[in-house]
Amino acid sequence: MGTLWFNGSIYTMIKEEDQVEAVFTDNGVIVDTGRLAYIKEKYADNISREIDLKGQTMLPGLVDSHLHLVGHGERLLRLDLSLMNSRESIMSSVKKKCEITPAGKWIVAEGWNENEWPNSELILRDELDAISTEHPIVLKRVCRHALVVNSRALLEAGITEEIEEPSGGVICRYPDGRLNGLFKENQAQNLVLDRLPGIDQGYIENALTEAIQDAYKLGLTGGHTEDLFYYNGFMPTYQAFISVIEGRNMTFRANLLVHHQAFEEMLASGGRYQEGTRYIKFDSMKIFTDGSLGGHTALLSEPYEDQKDTNGVAIFTEKELKELVQKARQADMPIAVHAIGDLAFDYVLNAIEAFPPKKGLRDRLIHAQIVRPELLERAAKLPVIFDIQPGFVPSDFPWVEEKVSAKLLESSYAWKTYLKLGIICAGGSDAPIEPLNPILGIHAAVTRKKINSDDETVYGMDERLSVYDAFALYTKGSAAAIGLENRRGQIIKGYDADFTVFNRDVLAIEPDDLLKVEAVMTVIDDRIMYDKK
Repeated sequence: MGTLWFNGSIYTMIKEEDQVEAVFTDNGVIVDTGRLAYIKEKYADNISREIDLKGQTMLPGLVDSHLHLVGHGERLLRLDLSLMNSRESIMSSVKKKCEITPAGKWIVAEGWNENEWPNSELILRDELDAISTEHPIVLKRVCRHALVVNSRALLEAGITEEIEEPSGGVICRYPDGRLNGLFKENQAQNLVLDRLPGIDQGYIENALTEAIQDAYKLGLTGGHTEDLFYYNGFMPTYQAFISVIEGRNMTFRANLLVHHQAFEEMLASGGRYQEGTRYIKFDSMKIFTDGSLGGHTALLSEPYEDQKDTNGVAIFTEKELKELVQKARQADMPIAVHAIGDLAFDYVLNAIEAFPPKKGLRDRLIHAQIVRPELLERAAKLPVIFDIQPGFVPSDFPWVEEKVSAKLLESSYAWKTYLKLGIICAGGSDAPIEPLNPILGIHAAVTRKKINSDDETVYGMDERLSVYDAFALYTKGSAAAIGLENRRGQIIKGYDADFTVFNRDVLAIEPDDLLKVEAVMTVIDDRIMYDKK
């Protein structure tokens, strides 16, 4: 016995403006679509539930193609610095947190971004020591490619002044040679993060629960998430996903990117690409090739405009990168590679050309921000998907123009150009780096403007997407990123019954009115997981 969905604007996403009057679903699958009278007559004996959409708008379920689900939950549970627009407000908040926290307990906060401060001078070890030396303090930058700590955190982590800088990581110092508390990239950050207390099964499950509940409210039916390396290793995190999603019936389609350092554990556990449980599947091998633009660690082909002594950080040599790609191929897995700078992007294309994926599989290039035209032409000939985060445009501009040359920026953040070249693009948030709300990413893709700001500049007017193309990033694009474009991302007979219902007709309103849109129902596998009313 199945469900009849009717009396709303039901967009199939097969093509722009394509709608149906009604949808009949059964056992998690779309059985049929069409006119209401036809569906009622044909399936009269099988309709056990009727969902009156009451004039609201139903789309295929929105999926975030790149996020860190546990990390998003952590951000919801921790002190959030992302909306604080000065170093003074952050230090005041950290001081208040220390005042109400027992001595010796760690203070971990998320989301500082010096590019949004009037005074962009960083908060470093000495400033944090002035707040407290009784609490180990860790402040994570918004990009999660840098963090800063106080002296007590260094002591608790066993880090001394004689520490040597690890390959692929950066440990920063004051002019006099003392550690200034700033660590960049995982190889350096993990010297601190690996010593954080409280990362146990319960902690991970609490963070996941918070994150998935938030995703429901935002209309997300799934996410491609990368968490398996950071929380006591592969198995504890994987077991937490199973416990929350399968054990607690918190239905959510989670595709787990497998960090290259968790790869062997995944194989040893019997895991394989696109295998797992009903709602949890292993996805591509995740590889980092560079860092972030804000931290001057994204790998560019020329020096940074505001820091001429560096062009970023290569996490791996080209030889090492190719060896990792070859390892993925031996397990019949595609790769998902973090590549922000154009030189990092170049290295990834070289590796894919040397070791292409198994026929029928696609690799994904995550972020694809700074890209030269000739690299785009090469990418268009390869089985790759660009996993983009439209929200990076309002976040990165205008400060990115001070860091990256105008010549490199000409063909960068160029979502419309990518699509015109025939490159499939999927849309994500990179939460907790950016807000999880997909409507904010869609608004950014359509307007390329900041919100809640006096800055009305359109950053890259010719690269604005239509509202339809922007929603397609989070529906058809996300489905293609995991090879399920023939089963998800559209409202078609035989596809999975995943839907997002909005309070307004999102494909028929002015772009700025998108910010007034709310998800009112989230449906996964024919189950209503969130109903605002």
